[in-house]
Amino acid sequence: MAYVFKEDELPSLIDAKAARERIFFVNQELANIDDMLAGVMHYKKDAASPLHLHKNCEHFYFIIDGKATVESDDGIRPVGPGDMIFIPAEEKHRLRATEPLFYFEWQAPNRFKTTILEGTDADLRWDRKDGKVWIQT
Repeated sequence: MAYVFKEDELPSLIDAKAARERIFFVNQELANIDDMLAGVMHYKKDAASPLHLHKNCEHFYFIIDGKATVESDDGIRPVGPGDMIFIPAEEKHRLRATEPLFYFEWQAPNRFKTTILEGTDADLRWDRKDGKVWIQT
């Protein structure tokens, strides 16, 4: 079976600070698989993920529009359109928008645990526009 997903027809998730929006294209709910998690992210200027890591999960960002910095054990580096960032499992990382940012991300497998290193458990909460809540694990 081939799936066709249209961004404007998918559930939108908003972070607790209303600075980041996530739209999944592939996840357990939409494609009935847990081999990967994929979707797009929109960040407002200065929005950032908390410093965190994922156990048992490789993480990729492909920057489509806007500029940001990516923080890892290697330091802080600027990224922009056309850049792909690969975060190995258990690598500390944070993405911070230096201007409005739009990117595609995927994580595999979708059987991972996220550990927040700087921030709170609220950083794992995403409110869906339909009133449901998604807690990142």
